[in-house]
Amino acid sequence: MVIIDQYITEHTVVAWLVMVVSFIILAKSADAFVDSAVALASKLNIPKLVIGIVLVSLATTAPELSVSLISALKGKPEMALGNAIGSVICDDGLALALAGIFAAAPILVIPKVLKTSGIFLLFIQIVAFIFVAWDYTLSRAEGVILVIFFLGYIALLLKQHKNNELGDDREIHEVEPITEVSSARIALLFFLSLVGILVASRYIVVSAIKIAHSLQVPESVIALTMVAFGTSIPEIATCVAAVRKKHGAVAVGNIIGADIMNICWVAGASAIANPLVLGKKEIYFMFPAMFVIVLAMLIMLRHKYRLTRRNGIALALLYVIYLAASIYIFPPEAKPEAEEITVDSNIESQISEEITP
Repeated sequence: MVIIDQYITEHTVVAWLVMVVSFIILAKSADAFVDSAVALASKLNIPKLVIGIVLVSLATTAPELSVSLISALKGKPEMALGNAIGSVICDDGLALALAGIFAAAPILVIPKVLKTSGIFLLFIQIVAFIFVAWDYTLSRAEGVILVIFFLGYIALLLKQHKNNELGDDREIHEVEPITEVSSARIALLFFLSLVGILVASRYIVVSAIKIAHSLQVPESVIALTMVAFGTSIPEIATCVAAVRKKHGAVAVGNIIGADIMNICWVAGASAIANPLVLGKKEIYFMFPAMFVIVLAMLIMLRHKYRLTRRNGIALALLYVIYLAASIYIFPPEAKPEAEEITVDSNIESQISEEITP
């Protein structure tokens, strides 16, 4: 793996080749991942939306957790919290948007699950913002509180399912026949496909960083958007694969669950590892941007409890506006050419280490 990283960072052509191969592996792994997740839902008699919120989102947020924890431990709070919040924005504005755009028909969701998860998502966003805005720090104690909130939410969701309060998404989605295979084989497929997603995602990010630098993309843009995008690739791949296989509930559940986990689990665990101290400018850009796009997403899903292609396009436009605002608010600093090359090399090396699962 180290040898491959070295070749990528030294040769742009190799970076392009690795990226193409990684996208192929990612697509195949995402297909297998969705199949195994749906099979688990069928075996356990659990609605696919619940599987998406709990199991799939827990797995696909592994890159965010890895990057944010490493960033926190290395004393880079902007990267740690920025990755978590940026991933929420990317998940809603890109992953879910693509799901809505590529879906053959509007994606239907379970009203009860959406209400529970949507209210909790809005609540936890406000709590996290108050914690950070109060003293520009997400402390260890506040990180513990976020993790406890997350565990309580999962317990509530599972309790609602046990009491048959959630309904069953099989009533609103046609389920494709699932070949009768053993639970062990399904679990093995789930694990192997997840490994494929994580490894392919890692190399997509490493390659993208090299290509971006070779094309002289501003460093500030890379720091604000590329890492969050890279760690969100598993969610993007899973969403697109899910809607292609007519399992839209998995896609929606994955995004809602990933949003909650990024705030509670990723940011919370990172703060426990090392308190996250941020600047006022970063805080008052990241959180309002997240509020806008998450609220828009929930309003769209609340309307007739479905996500349409038009909704997907609207979310994608919001994401483009967010990217443009990032460039405008955090413009690149003019530096001598020689110095830029040195800084680029350092950032490339640091981010490559941080995104290692």
